[in-house]
Amino acid sequence: MTDELAVRGIECWAHHGVFPDERRQGQRFVVDLVLGLDTRPAAASDDLHDTVDYGSLTMAVKAAVESDPVDLVETVVQRIADVVLLERRVEWVRVTLHKPDAPIPTTFTDVALTIERKRGPR
Repeated sequence: MTDELAVRGIECWAHHGVFPDERRQGQRFVVDLVLGLDTRPAAASDDLHDTVDYGSLTMAVKAAVESDPVDLVETVVQRIADVVLLERRVEWVRVTLHKPDAPIPTTFTDVALTIERKRGPR
């Protein structure tokens, strides 16, 4: 059994996209994370070392989003999942990447991609 820890609304500025203007000007991306982990050890000890330091993890996710530009949100969201799964306590992660300012020629609220990835065999 795993518990869920959510961190939502991580704002990033990056230069991802297929179109030259996206690469040149950059745009806002917003990340939502849901982490699957066992929180019982931290609850018993009341010690940060027994859980995920979501402050540090958030900064690592932000750095991953804002690093090397790529064309597709699919690539960025996989990059985020890979970073999160480096944290040994995380058993699985659900990542949603929002691209609210995507260059779409109609009125819309958001473009978002959600993936779920599990840790491989230990």
